[in-house]
Amino acid sequence: MSFVFFDTETTGLQKGFDQIVHFAAIRTDNDLNEIDRFEARCRLMVHIVPHPAAVTTNGIPISRLTDAGLPTHYEMMRQVRAKLLDWTPSIIVGFNSIRFDEEMIRHALFQTLHDPYLTSRNNNCRGDALGLVMAAVADTPSCLVVPLGSEGRLTFRLEALAAANDLDHAMAHDAMADVGATLALCRMVKDGAPDVWQRFVRFSNKAAVAQFVASEDGFLLTEFYGNEPYPSPVVLVGADPEQAANGRLCLRLDIDLDGLVALSDEALKEVLAEKAGPVRRFRINAGPVLTPLYDVPDALLNGRTVDDLETVARRVKDDAALCARIVAAWAAGRTPYERSPHPERRTHDGFPGAADELRRDDFHEVGWAEAVRLVEHFDDDRLRVFGLRLIYLGNRAVLPEALAAEAERALTDRLIEDESGGLTLTAALAETNRLLAAATEEPTRKLLEGYKNWLLDRIERVTAFRRKRLETKTSNAVPS
Repeated sequence: MSFVFFDTETTGLQKGFDQIVHFAAIRTDNDLNEIDRFEARCRLMVHIVPHPAAVTTNGIPISRLTDAGLPTHYEMMRQVRAKLLDWTPSIIVGFNSIRFDEEMIRHALFQTLHDPYLTSRNNNCRGDALGLVMAAVADTPSCLVVPLGSEGRLTFRLEALAAANDLDHAMAHDAMADVGATLALCRMVKDGAPDVWQRFVRFSNKAAVAQFVASEDGFLLTEFYGNEPYPSPVVLVGADPEQAANGRLCLRLDIDLDGLVALSDEALKEVLAEKAGPVRRFRINAGPVLTPLYDVPDALLNGRTVDDLETVARRVKDDAALCARIVAAWAAGRTPYERSPHPERRTHDGFPGAADELRRDDFHEVGWAEAVRLVEHFDDDRLRVFGLRLIYLGNRAVLPEALAAEAERALTDRLIEDESGGLTLTAALAETNRLLAAATEEPTRKLLEGYKNWLLDRIERVTAFRRKRLETKTSNAVPS
């Protein structure tokens, strides 16, 4: 199977409210030899306010983000989707991508009326190179040089790893440069820690993960928080009741099992609800870092032996009532999910119905005028909001006045209302002023000053536009 290494540059970190502005990917064969590459950029959508930290991190001036010669976000995502489909099936890999880049892609696909789960369907698999690197260093420290950060701790930032290992990464935070650095690190792990690489490839496949965790008498699960690995010997106790298809619950094997079993139901619920509690949850479709116990270095077993851990694991697995009790207590201690009022936060709130999926597919094949009819017939309110937004941004003139006004109100609310979910113009201005006061390097100051001037102009224009719309109900479009 081929690999697809990818990266995104975005306007910020708010999934659903920020946008991708640069996507890049390299396709390789099974031996990580490059066979194709692709990248696409787009201009800023009128309702998106970039975070000033993203502007300085990516080094992209606001004039470039607003270049009318660039494709629209919708056009870019159509290109990205087409390329990923062309490269399907593949193992799709990014650096810290499962938690961020893939989520940004899923939101972008959903908001442009596409299937958001493209990277995990159609026999695609996925993995995260950050977890791979951390696991490789823990298993075979000599395979990579890991530098120390400013606090004297190991840092796994991509830019720092590339520099420490003499990899070409002259344009850090450029999507294609980051893809190249990620691919180079994976080649080093493949050569220097081949067993870790093989497990990474194996467990990029959801079915392989499900089979492994169900059949093993215990295994090592390595989780990552704040770029720190946290390995735990665990055994599967059941599926997450809320996400049975992909969520799995495991019990740590290095605990006092007799003490846990003796707890009352209420006490058990409280213990399992603790952040670092004995139950660990992971998704089988998210490329988890798993290691058979017989392959785990002794230093990661916390003084226990493999035989001892497997004995505890078999005791747990053989007690179906105990497993059911643990799952029930864990589920009872969870904070109930609250449905967001913002459709941008509800990408994962269920699938559209079959009829809506057909309308969603037809949307891209018809003209703008016919798209209006399709949007009005969506049963899923999320698709209706996003479809109306796409039409407004693509060809406002085809919308009836009432629908155009609805879209304008929603888009301008996003720019100025704190309750709208995203970063507002005034909040961005305050943060820009704060960063300017601390900035000492001239390139950074220049980026921030240009962005500040743009924000001031946008605030003035949007305020005037909303005033005019309220007073005259004219049909002027949202100012770009």
